[in-house]
Amino acid sequence: MSHAKRVDPRVEVVLEEDDERAGKSYLARLRLARRVGPAIEFDFREVADNRGSLAWCTKLAERIKSLAREVIADQGVADARPR
Repeated sequence: MSHAKRVDPRVEVVLEEDDERAGKSYLARLRLARRVGPAIEFDFREVADNRGSLAWCTKLAERIKSLAREVIADQGVADARPR
């Protein structure tokens, strides 16, 4: 997720976990002010199996940077204000 900060240091990561995912995975979203990007699911096993793979890490880094650019540009993101 540090790759999002390389796009813009103001971008933050919001982690989500619920009972359905407990012990299996978690969700992460990129946020800038009130703009929130789509959820990215991280499966614990997939991360553990691939964290040493340069190709997997590079692909994930590119995905994160792309999502950060979307949040900054405010394209297709949800408003995070409570309703």
